[in-house]
Amino acid sequence: MAASDKEFVGSIPELYDRLLVPMIFEPYARDLAQRVRACRPRDLLETAAGTGAVTRALSSALGRDVSIVATDLNEPMIARAKSNMPDRPDITWQQADALALPFEDASFDVVACQFGAMFFPDRVKGYAEARRVLRGGGHLLFNVWDRIADNEFADVVIHALQTLFPDNPPQFLARTPHGYHDAARIRADLAAAGFKDIAIETIAHRSPAASPQDVAIAYCQGTPMRGEIESHGAAALEAATKSAAEALARRFGTGAIDGKIQALVISAAG
Repeated sequence: MAASDKEFVGSIPELYDRLLVPMIFEPYARDLAQRVRACRPRDLLETAAGTGAVTRALSSALGRDVSIVATDLNEPMIARAKSNMPDRPDITWQQADALALPFEDASFDVVACQFGAMFFPDRVKGYAEARRVLRGGGHLLFNVWDRIADNEFADVVIHALQTLFPDNPPQFLARTPHGYHDAARIRADLAAAGFKDIAIETIAHRSPAASPQDVAIAYCQGTPMRGEIESHGAAALEAATKSAAEALARRFGTGAIDGKIQALVISAAG
């Protein structure tokens, strides 16, 4: 993973929240929240909370009697999430590194993480930290994207950019968000961190978007891939967005569109 893969800065949090969250994150947020609810936690830690898609779903599913601590490595993402849910005493917002959690041992009943494990530079360490802060009998619940070929919008965008920049195409989507989908590897990493009773499900949804342009903006301008694109010159971002939108329109049409998305949903006992 490149260092820039973790840089959610500038206008990225706003575009990510406005376009990508309803497009690809919300159905998995609802799914994860219901799985967490079945664990009946009193205290919940969310890592890699992003702009709060899961936090909102968790708060709705669990009610205000459950204490939620929502964390993310990137302060701009937490600030965006907090602005969406002001005046919520049941939620504590905190900048934190999932690989070095600033919490005491055995502090939480559940640790939840939506599409964050792919960004951990050391996944075994990240899982070990989650296990450390879990109480006995606690659970880690998280999801990761499946391979990029099973996620149609992302796949079309990455192929369009490979054509536009053949000598040095942006690889963020394939390298990081869709780069950690091997179930055997995930099981091994969790086991190495001390987890047991590991269950992995493959869950597919449809991803709606108002237009191909919205999808192109979301991926090219609302993710850390933006930095890779901009490294090609001042006009690269506009050209990349246009090329991606045209490729999406050829594949899905020019009006409202939808494409397949697919992820792995994982639970493990501490």
